[in-house]
Amino acid sequence: MKKIGIVGVGLMGRSLAMHLLNAGYTVFVHDLVDANVDAAVKLGAKRVSAPADMTTQTDVIMLSLPNSNIVNDVVQNALRLFECKRKDLVLIDTSTPDPETSIGLARRLREHGIEMLDATISGTSEMFVEKDVIFMVGGTESVYNDHKDIFSTLAKDSYFLGPNGAGGICKLVANCVLTLNRFALAEGLTLAKKAGLDQEQTLAVLKKSAAYSKAMDQKGMRMVKRQFDPPASRLSSSYKDARLILSLGARIDCPLPLMSLAVQAMASEVAKGHQNWDPATMISFYNNIAGFDS
Repeated sequence: MKKIGIVGVGLMGRSLAMHLLNAGYTVFVHDLVDANVDAAVKLGAKRVSAPADMTTQTDVIMLSLPNSNIVNDVVQNALRLFECKRKDLVLIDTSTPDPETSIGLARRLREHGIEMLDATISGTSEMFVEKDVIFMVGGTESVYNDHKDIFSTLAKDSYFLGPNGAGGICKLVANCVLTLNRFALAEGLTLAKKAGLDQEQTLAVLKKSAAYSKAMDQKGMRMVKRQFDPPASRLSSSYKDARLILSLGARIDCPLPLMSLAVQAMASEVAKGHQNWDPATMISFYNNIAGFDS
C-alpha cells in the first residue's frame, strides 16, 4: 500500500490520518501544533522530524491547510518540493484553495515531475469523522484513477471534475449554496422567534418540510441552543471561502448578490471577535438586527 504523508492534522487532517490508518496505510504526519501531532501518533501515525523528510519516506503527500498562501509556503519552504528529485511523488491538496493559485502551483510542480490533485472536501469535520463527505477533484484524470483507492478509503464518494483548479471551483460552488442554506435557516429561525414560535419546535417541523436541507442537521440545534464553541468548523474559514467565492464571481463576471450580503454579515461577526466560533453564530447577526439580546 502507498505510504502517505499528511501536513496539517487539525480538525480535518486528523480524520484523514485516522481513516487511512484504519485502512492499513502507513501514515507520516507534521503540524505546527505539537498536540495535533501527538494525537495522530496515538492513532498510529509516525512523526517526521522535518516536513521535507516526507519526500523520501512517502509516495503521496496530502495537505490539509488553511489557505493557498500557506499551501504555497509549505510546498516551497517546508516540503521543498521544487528541490525534490523524485519523479513519482504525488501531492494531494485537500484544502479549499484559490483556484487560480492552485492551477499555477500544479503547473510549477508538473515542470519538476510532481503531479498534483486539488481534492477538496464537501462536509464538516464532524461529518468527516463518519466518512460522510465527498471529494471533488481536479488534475490529471489518470493520476486521479491511480489514487481512487485513497479517496474511497476517506469518503463515501469522489468525483473527477476536470483539470487542476476544477476541484477548487466546485468546492466554492458547493460552499456558496451551503452558506446561503445556513443563512436562510438563521433568517427563518429568527422570524419564528420574532413571531412567537418556539425555535426548537419550528426546527423539527422544518426538517420534515419541503424546506429541509442538511444545514438543519448540521447547524440547526447549534443555532437554537447558541452552541458556537467548540466549533465543528470555524467562521474564519467560512469567511475566507466566501471571499474566494466573490473573487471567482468577479473574475468571470458572474453576479452573486446573495453571497455579497452573506460576506458582509460574516464580516460583522468577525469584527465582534467571533472568528473562531462555529458558523452557526450567524444567527447572532440576525438576533442583533431583530432586536434580541442574544
